[in-house]
Amino acid sequence: MLEKTDISYEKTVLIGVITREQPEEKVQEYLDELEFLTYTAGGEVIKRYVQRIDVPNPKTFIGSGKLEEVQAYVKEHEVGSVIFDDELSPVQQRNIEKQLRCKILDRTGLILDIFAQRASTHYARTQVELAQYEYLLPRLTGLWTHLERQRGGIGMRGPGETEIETDRRIVRDRIALLKKRLAKIDRQMETQRGNRGALVRVALVGYTNVGKSTLMNVISKSEVFAENKLFATLDTTVRKVVLGNLPFLLSDTVGFIRKLPTQLVESFKSTLDEVREADLLLHVVDISHPSFEDHIASVNQILSEIGCTDKQTLMVFNKIDLYRPEELEEDDLVTPRTTRHYSIEEWEQTWMQRVSGEAIFISALKKENLEAFRQRVYQAVRDIHVTRFPYNNFLYPENLDAYSGGGES
Repeated sequence: MLEKTDISYEKTVLIGVITREQPEEKVQEYLDELEFLTYTAGGEVIKRYVQRIDVPNPKTFIGSGKLEEVQAYVKEHEVGSVIFDDELSPVQQRNIEKQLRCKILDRTGLILDIFAQRASTHYARTQVELAQYEYLLPRLTGLWTHLERQRGGIGMRGPGETEIETDRRIVRDRIALLKKRLAKIDRQMETQRGNRGALVRVALVGYTNVGKSTLMNVISKSEVFAENKLFATLDTTVRKVVLGNLPFLLSDTVGFIRKLPTQLVESFKSTLDEVREADLLLHVVDISHPSFEDHIASVNQILSEIGCTDKQTLMVFNKIDLYRPEELEEDDLVTPRTTRHYSIEEWEQTWMQRVSGEAIFISALKKENLEAFRQRVYQAVRDIHVTRFPYNNFLYPENLDAYSGGGES
């Protein structure tokens, strides 16, 4: 359960479906994440609905009986929003809205809303606005049905155009304008990246809320915004870090998430250029999360989409202070022992230690095992630097402890 505060949250209902592709356990896990997203956006989940269906209803996504059940609950409890875990088509969203008479969102719309709240720089706001308009365009019919009529009056006779056509044209023009703005900003940022010289570039990547910003603050001694909410950081932050006397650039990027909206992947591809141009990726994983292996797969999928699967990667398993293995009763002879029962020491001996040939287990918040982490990063950055500048080899010892400071300078 999420902590309750004095802040007023909007009453919200969540809906998920069990299909052949999404078993019940996975749906509940997705709804847990959707609840956290809802909390981040300013909502309070008061009810969840799950329906088992082979194929979503093309008109209302869920069955008519379940929709009537939701309708009764929404009316009785004055619910402000109903949020679906899967993306709704414009037709489905319009039909559901007509029956429930409240705001209807899907996971995509919710994530876009969070991004709109979190965007602080002009660049991020432009990216989010572009994604919102691209999401809005096919849904204009549902939003402006009451305006679908020919304008009358002096000078408006003849073919003219309907309100909906006008709105679509305005939105398309806005999308074109935003794309031009982003292209201009991208050129400026590309110039900035080119002006950084030949320093080794390291990028923090990972699922949202795994502790990337906290780790960034610890390594770079900076004050990057960090909060226990999804997508606390939207804007890419770059800091110069020195380990021993070896300088490199460290960037903190936007967190990834399952079912990431296509519009956002497209809009934020320019932000992810920091990842594309990095020499080393630090893939941060929240090992305390029960689905961290799925999170790793989701991040790897997005890295594949932006062409970064061949990057040298150091797996960083964070939040070891919060990790709690499930325990088996001594007399339990039925339940098989699985990875859910592994200790951190046992995890270290599994496939994790063999990923890219290197992995490290830390707690950025509690500063556990950070010296070993710094040493591993130093070694990786040094190897890249020496390959790039072989004549500087003698300047950077193989071990960080060779420096009197034994750490950051």
